[in-house]
Amino acid sequence: MSTSSRVRRTLSSEIITLAHGSGGKAMRDLIDDVFVSVFDNDYLSPLEDQARFDLSALSAYGDRLAFTTDSYVVDPLFFPGGDIGKLAVTGTVNDLAVGGAKPLYLTCSMIIEEGLAVSELRRVVHSMKIAADEAGVVIVTGDTKVVQRGAADKLFINTAGVGVIASGINMSTNSAQPGDAVIINGYVGDHGAAIVDARGEMALENSIESDCQTLNELIDAMLKICPQARCIRDATRGGVATVLNEFAEASSVAITINETSVPVRHEVRGMCEILGLDPLYLANEGKLLAIIPGDRADEVLKGMLQHPAGQHSAIIGYVSEQPAGRVILQTGFGGNRIIDMLVGEQLPRIC
Repeated sequence: MSTSSRVRRTLSSEIITLAHGSGGKAMRDLIDDVFVSVFDNDYLSPLEDQARFDLSALSAYGDRLAFTTDSYVVDPLFFPGGDIGKLAVTGTVNDLAVGGAKPLYLTCSMIIEEGLAVSELRRVVHSMKIAADEAGVVIVTGDTKVVQRGAADKLFINTAGVGVIASGINMSTNSAQPGDAVIINGYVGDHGAAIVDARGEMALENSIESDCQTLNELIDAMLKICPQARCIRDATRGGVATVLNEFAEASSVAITINETSVPVRHEVRGMCEILGLDPLYLANEGKLLAIIPGDRADEVLKGMLQHPAGQHSAIIGYVSEQPAGRVILQTGFGGNRIIDMLVGEQLPRIC
């Protein structure tokens, strides 16, 4: 039964109160008016405690399920280029897609602090709906909790995702081989820089927007060109440097990247110089790193450049045997330096 065929409950309050998490009428009004009315679909609208799927429909996409979950605690909730809702959808979709899966279904659980404006919550929910539609996924079930003032920071979101991996696609972080190429799909550090600017703590003036975007269509295009792609990973917390170290360690190979080949916006580089940050460690929310067989790299790059999410793609390095487990940066001055895994956190509450 869809929401259009039953009585629609309406939320009258302008702020979230503890009653909205009590399990009673106030909570049902919140769920009905704010969530179900926006996410409405045949899996969600029965309001059972679980979403139910036809296995034969899933198997039509491939022979393996992919399942992921992530939590989002970004501060502030709204930032140039996105918000916590868009971030929650795109981040979970991307975590499925980088494994070669076709993202299909998401969950949405929210921990809401007492006192949050209902208008802000509606804005987040509508943003999630737009992002889900653009990615071709459906939000099918969820949960809502309300905590007292001071027990959270406005809003935390957890999303889980289910996708299906097609037969013949086998990507893993331990699959990189000497001779492979390293490709990135655009400018690094935009999300981290946008969050710093949005917090307003540094009195910086710039127009940097988060790169928050879904990558499933780009990855699908890449895999159609090269199903033998070794591994793909989205460079979120810890940035490019951390992902490359994960590849190098898992595959027991060396990865060398050329500093001048890594796309970095002038504004991001300038901000990093002022604050003593390194763009290679800044978080991204719409950037992937791919390890591609060397003889297919140019073809894959050409295809990526034709996609909106890959129009600034570049080959930034290569894989070799030694020194195994290391990432080496060839600097613009002609020297080399080792790029280690991020220790600690450059910027907390980034996603």
